[in-house]
Amino acid sequence: QPVEATDDAFWDQFWADTATSVQDVFALVPAAEIRAVREESPSNLATLCYKAVEKLVQGAESGCHTEKERQIVLNCCRLLTRILPYIFEDPDWRGFFWSTVPGAGRGGGDEDDENARPLAESLLLAVTDLLFCPDFTVQSHRRSTVDTAEDIHSIDSCEYIWEAGVGFAHSPQPNYIHDLNRTELLKLLLTCFSEAMYLPPSSDSSNTNPWVQFFCSTENRHALPLFTSLLNIVCAYDPVGYGIPYNHLLFSDYREPLVEEAAQVLIVTLDYDSSTSSSPTVDGTTTGTAMDDVDPPGPDNLFVNYLSRIHREEDFQFILKGVARLLSNPLVQTYLPNSAKKIQFHQELLVLFWKLCDFNKKFLFFVLKSSDVLDILVPILYFLNDARADQSRVGLMHIGVFILLLLSGERNFGVRLNKPYSVRVPMDIPVFTGTHADLLIIVFHKIITSGHQRLQPLFDCLLTIVVNVSPYLKSLSMVAANKLLHLLEAFSTTWFLFSAVQNHHLVFFLLEVFNNIIQYQFDGNSNLVYAVIRKRNVFHQLANLPTDSQSIQKGLQRKKKTPEPISRTNSQDGVSMEGSRAEPGTLKTSLVATPGIDKLTEKSQVSEDGTMRSLEPEASQLSPEGNPPAALSDGEPWSGEASHSRRDRRRLSSASSSAQWTPTPDWVMSWKSKLPLQTIMRLLQVLVPQVEKICIDKGLTDESEILKFLQHGTLVGLLPVPHPILIRKYQANSGTAMWFRTYMWGVIYLRNVDPPIWYDTDVKLFEIQRV
Repeated sequence: QPVEATDDAFWDQFWADTATSVQDVFALVPAAEIRAVREESPSNLATLCYKAVEKLVQGAESGCHTEKERQIVLNCCRLLTRILPYIFEDPDWRGFFWSTVPGAGRGGGDEDDENARPLAESLLLAVTDLLFCPDFTVQSHRRSTVDTAEDIHSIDSCEYIWEAGVGFAHSPQPNYIHDLNRTELLKLLLTCFSEAMYLPPSSDSSNTNPWVQFFCSTENRHALPLFTSLLNIVCAYDPVGYGIPYNHLLFSDYREPLVEEAAQVLIVTLDYDSSTSSSPTVDGTTTGTAMDDVDPPGPDNLFVNYLSRIHREEDFQFILKGVARLLSNPLVQTYLPNSAKKIQFHQELLVLFWKLCDFNKKFLFFVLKSSDVLDILVPILYFLNDARADQSRVGLMHIGVFILLLLSGERNFGVRLNKPYSVRVPMDIPVFTGTHADLLIIVFHKIITSGHQRLQPLFDCLLTIVVNVSPYLKSLSMVAANKLLHLLEAFSTTWFLFSAVQNHHLVFFLLEVFNNIIQYQFDGNSNLVYAVIRKRNVFHQLANLPTDSQSIQKGLQRKKKTPEPISRTNSQDGVSMEGSRAEPGTLKTSLVATPGIDKLTEKSQVSEDGTMRSLEPEASQLSPEGNPPAALSDGEPWSGEASHSRRDRRRLSSASSSAQWTPTPDWVMSWKSKLPLQTIMRLLQVLVPQVEKICIDKGLTDESEILKFLQHGTLVGLLPVPHPILIRKYQANSGTAMWFRTYMWGVIYLRNVDPPIWYDTDVKLFEIQRV
């Protein structure tokens, strides 16, 4: 039966109980009942929602001084966290929180202008007030009796930032009750923002999340202290605590759930498609015309705005150290098993790091200025290697590769990779003595040769990263040099080249790597030169690749007889590989496809003095620092799923795709004639006879003599004129913005299991599969 809104005795029972926990609320309010009320007595559900919001508003007004008020606020908070997903899943209800509730204001009459606020806005404002409520979520500054308690409206919340760090020097005394209360309120915020999960993915960037939009607008008077509190809580967190091993087994850490929740709220509020913004870009230059300057600088999303304006060195240092410390935490784990708390929110941290680099170019340059960037690189390579065979961690693989692609667009990244790699992170890779560049190449080789099938769309990205750093690599180890040649050998077999329309791109990328190293770093790279000489037949076969129909057919036949060199199914180390299969019953969420490498990147040429200039045909419409216009590089806007699924089908099932597409002699000729083999052929022509002569003269079978000869050799004046260095820089585009949205919400969905906020609701943004 419909219950009158005025029947307080009835409604109060929902939040009056003092002993409930959030788990109790989820157990006592089953999904079936919420849906039943929604269908059969919608007015009761509506009344329950606005009554609960009203209680939160009252709590925020009064400042929650009594234990009873705090309990009511927490119970309403838990109840709304439970109910909101069921409101979002029903399209008819989705607008409910954005409507105004007649007569729900305290005045009861319409002349009270507070009434004009939609329910959603009242809810968000109440929650932000409650997050800075003395003695409830922050330490009170005034030691006093209740009657002189601080007035919630007169307090300056910037003095109550939760943790020292960016823009705030004072670290408040930790208080676990405050941490627990903040965590509950942030859970509710995250649930409010999760409306995005109930809309199907679309490439239309105009559908901004109204909850996030309001929360990050000037209407929220706590936007700055909240942004700062969330960022500082995450970056200051040290799971090792006081350095006593195993201390997390002795006492509970109340900070960790708060840090996780803070990281999730932060990345959701920063979900912003920078490729479509015509407002001034991060470093203050506009992409619009002079007439647009009346706009406020930066995007209207204050969180994105604040993030893009951080500029002090010590703030950057604090953020980078914090993120690196947390990302390295799972690696530290493997030395002293279980000695420190193992954090689980590395995926959220990677998204946060991505946003920092994407929205704040000064931060990106700071990261690359010193070898601190390697503290980010090594954990990413560890995660990539660890997740390569696990179907449920495809998203983690993508974001790791995206970050490396973004970093590799900057010259400094390639230079930093020359630092010797001495810390031994436990990874199942060949032992080598060398640099971080060797580590990167060896891990990439491992992903390509023993990852699972669904990683094939990433091959272009992986090789683009290697191409971008190759002109700066001073000396590759023998192990890494052999891995690069093994990849070339595998990718240049005729059946691989002829079995899919874009497979030859991989050979082009690898040849570009060899050319860059030979032309720009010949002196220190005797290992690579020696490997090229040993595998010279691969280059000769490429130069003499047959182009007649009969040979093409024969090349494709060969696939059926011999196992692939880059085997997916029967790779030996795949069997025992750590984490090689997801745990049975693991849930995973689907992802939208990512744009192809041509859409993801834009070519820039490095000139003599090290500056870059863009090489896109539409260079005329690019802004000074090369932010692309909304249309993508080849002139077609992102056409959503259609073009993707086409490309993916082509990509993933190269065998079956031969039905729709067949290689022709003209097609093979069209790219074979462009293979950049001149430099390598000239090198072989000069060096092979010399090396053979040494072997004959000295009867040598020993590599070290040959390497010594190559080390002192020079090809000055013998090689073709050096080609200009081409860097493919990541460019923001709606395709990746959409990918990040589905990935991020998928992670949040799977990570919030206690309580299971969205479990078994009708999510539309992604599909949930059991592995």
